[in-house]
Amino acid sequence: MAYTTINKSTEHFNTKLYTGDGGGSGSSTGIGFQPDMVWSKSRTEALNHTMFDSVRGAGSNKELTPNGTSAEGGANSAGFGYISAFNSDGYSWTAGSTNTENFNKSSQTYANWNWKANGAGSANTDGSISSTVSANTTSGFSIVKLDTGTSGNISFGHGLGVAPKVVIIKTTSGGGNWIVGHDSIGWGKYLNLNSTNAEASDSTVWQNTAPTSSVVTTNSTFIYGTGSTIVAYCFAEKQGFSKFGSYTGNNSADGTFVYTGFKPAFLMVFAYQAGNENLSLIHISEPTRQ
Repeated sequence: MAYTTINKSTEHFNTKLYTGDGGGSGSSTGIGFQPDMVWSKSRTEALNHTMFDSVRGAGSNKELTPNGTSAEGGANSAGFGYISAFNSDGYSWTAGSTNTENFNKSSQTYANWNWKANGAGSANTDGSISSTVSANTTSGFSIVKLDTGTSGNISFGHGLGVAPKVVIIKTTSGGGNWIVGHDSIGWGKYLNLNSTNAEASDSTVWQNTAPTSSVVTTNSTFIYGTGSTIVAYCFAEKQGFSKFGSYTGNNSADGTFVYTGFKPAFLMVFAYQAGNENLSLIHISEPTRQ
């Protein structure tokens, strides 16, 4: 794998913590770049996770819920507040009818995880289905939007120039599970981000074909049916910045040591085999590398 120098990882991924003031519409700044994907969660209230990205666009009813199956806007982003613009150092939000619990309820604390891609994206014709792709080839992250078109096997370009290790797909035009492909479990299996289910085997979902340096292969019938609009988030491994893999728990107080080569800033872990302690490491990103 070619080494890409990332002098400061916070130019590509950053976490923002803040406390709401109940002031209605406002903005979040200090992220350090224009975010292209914002994943947000209240830390003090039992509310849905929310996700917005620059390819689908900001605005009312553009919210996705990583812990649910709703279509785009199906969790009533207008009622709970929504991102109204992606700015050079953060984003703006618009108040909802319930005092913007998703972003700015008084005295409530929030966490945002922010990724940089490449703006609203551009046309990509690498796969059998044309797509819109916003890709950050330095950090190995891209956002893809496409219509699945006719029924059957399809492929779409991801714009990274190297094969992604993790692909997360969600329909935006209808309800459905979040489907996760991970290099460690193989491309004849998948996970559901929004459920506690173990890995499932299915030869159709990725067509038993690992992503290449240019395309992801899947099946439009499995991925929510014909004519569905979907978004895909693709992650490639970059030395010193991100790492993807798996480990087996040891049921010990000091746990299992997992070597990444850097201090993680973001860690997502998913149990992928029922009945044991095997876990899949979805994404790690370091905070700073000088």
